[in-house]
Amino acid sequence: MTRIFSGIQPTGTPHIGNYFGALRNWVALQEDHECVYCVVDYHAITIEVDPTALRQASRNMALDLMACGIDPQRSIMFIQSAVPEHTELAWILGCVTSYGDLTRMTQFKDKSAGRKFISAGLFTYPILQAADILLYRTQGVPVGEDQVQHLELSRRIARRFNSRFGEFFPEPDPIVGKGARIMSLADPTIKMSKSAGEAHYIGVMEDEKSIQKKIRSAVTDTGLTAGEEMSPGVATLFEILELSTEMLGDTSIVSELKADFGAGKLMYSHLKDAVFENLMAVLRPIQARRAELAASGKVDEILAQGAEKARVIARENIAKVRELAGLG
Repeated sequence: MTRIFSGIQPTGTPHIGNYFGALRNWVALQEDHECVYCVVDYHAITIEVDPTALRQASRNMALDLMACGIDPQRSIMFIQSAVPEHTELAWILGCVTSYGDLTRMTQFKDKSAGRKFISAGLFTYPILQAADILLYRTQGVPVGEDQVQHLELSRRIARRFNSRFGEFFPEPDPIVGKGARIMSLADPTIKMSKSAGEAHYIGVMEDEKSIQKKIRSAVTDTGLTAGEEMSPGVATLFEILELSTEMLGDTSIVSELKADFGAGKLMYSHLKDAVFENLMAVLRPIQARRAELAASGKVDEILAQGAEKARVIARENIAKVRELAGLG
């Protein structure tokens, strides 16, 4: 089977953009791929973060992933720092990475803008990301449009290592699933993001009343004219409704409300109620599973087992890398 790798930072609970855009695809990939999923806590310390909070956030993210459908019996799931071969490989790969390539990374430019202190880790972040992927000789990586540049760099790094030391790493291919780029309900001109502030995202594990309030206060427009183009705010509400109803297996409400919109008679209160009801029908089972998993107290045991499985692969591959590079 094709080996898949993907990682997620432990920065609070995933929001519905993360879920519809990535996590549901991760879950689906488990059916016919060998999947390696990682909570990337090394990446999280490129900015200041409380150590105790980070440790707990990593475990919380693991619980969230399992609640969303990641099955540790079918996939390898672990916390990145439990497998130190990630950082060893990052140093080796850094020696075959072009400084010019790193300066062109748009995420570095975005994340460093306006900061008084810019860590070297933020600059070399893409090398560690490449090490995460290549350590498992990954063949496929699920990506969104904002990650394509980093994956292409990982492919170039693999190519350079192979050219200098001998053929070893496959060049991982992007796996573009049925993604979703959900915009903020408070400002539909920007992507849903936790960094933009609490009003700009809906958390997968968020309290139901809070979710309802955010949807009811979502930006729409001032009025309707039959046949007019959908405003960004209304389009965002319809996208969330479509994604939710597709997962639930009944999209009839979408057709009904779009017909009302086309006729210029859609009541936005009805659209928002439909979004809330169908979204919660998706999220309630996830939240219930999360509560059960947390109560079981088994997350540390599950992560330890996942880390051991990951280390078996990592140790074998790093040993070959050392041999090829003349190390040890």
